[in-house]
Amino acid sequence: MQKRSIGPFQIGEIALGCMNLNHAYGPPVSDAEAERVLLGALDLGVDHFDTAALYGGGLNEELVGRVLSPHRQRFMLASKCGMTAINGKRVIDGRPATLRQTCDQALRSLRTDVIDLYYLHRWDRAVPVEESVGAMADLIREGKIRGIGLSEVSAATLRRAHAEHPIIAVQTEYSLWTRNAEVAVLDACRELGTAFVAFSPLGRGFLAGGVPDPTALRQQDIRRTMPRFVEPNFSANQALLTDFAALARDAGASMAQLALAWLLHKAPHIIALPGTTSLDHLADDLGASGLDVSAEVLARADALFAPANIHGPRYNDAAQADVDTEELPA
Repeated sequence: MQKRSIGPFQIGEIALGCMNLNHAYGPPVSDAEAERVLLGALDLGVDHFDTAALYGGGLNEELVGRVLSPHRQRFMLASKCGMTAINGKRVIDGRPATLRQTCDQALRSLRTDVIDLYYLHRWDRAVPVEESVGAMADLIREGKIRGIGLSEVSAATLRRAHAEHPIIAVQTEYSLWTRNAEVAVLDACRELGTAFVAFSPLGRGFLAGGVPDPTALRQQDIRRTMPRFVEPNFSANQALLTDFAALARDAGASMAQLALAWLLHKAPHIIALPGTTSLDHLADDLGASGLDVSAEVLARADALFAPANIHGPRYNDAAQADVDTEELPA
């Protein structure tokens, strides 16, 4: 796999988001299957694994630690603080004492002495971002983490945080059908030397053709609350996939590979972060690294999923209120 940079780390341009194994989408996979996916990812060349305190109420960090800690020198480890689950409810808390407590628990769960990349999962607007980042800088000085990241923030917030301490990565949703990052934060990352880690690069499965009927998703699946997966938006969006599937076939690629290739061709400071519970899907995703796709095909994909062609916002009002990202003009 081709390499890109996050701070001092040289890692593969396609990482693995571990959330799907027991959080947010389908039912949690068995421990045995989760272990097979994680160890299989290592064997396929993945060297960047991403988890968070929130996922599975802490169970995701424990899973990653239990399975991958014996192989700790083979990968860059990323996790997140500032958003956790308390009594089953998501809580955003960026106070320094909370971040320190979350980090200490993460180190125990992940069975490691240091977390390579630690994100502020959400900016807590009740706490100046400089205060939260300053607390994370203390964690660097104490040797508990190696680098600081931010998730779902605007360019303005990134600049404020970066002035307090260098931010080595910003993680935000970015894909063919979610272009908010192009408003400002993608360019701000480039200017500051900050890597941009694109989560949900396959549109939460949509761009890979993996959501034929959102009404069949289990009740706990977060996509049920997302306007793009609700009628009439979903059918209007799904109509775009016919042309996209044909475009991928013409390019000799799967739909997932074409979507990831488009993303990786956008800028050299972008790292793709898909998530999956299937090793077959992961192997297909990794095939996008270094994929030779013509500029014409990439341009046609870009035009097909232009923001004006997408029906529905990416989040409902409640979820949008928790993020600090720029929004595309209406």
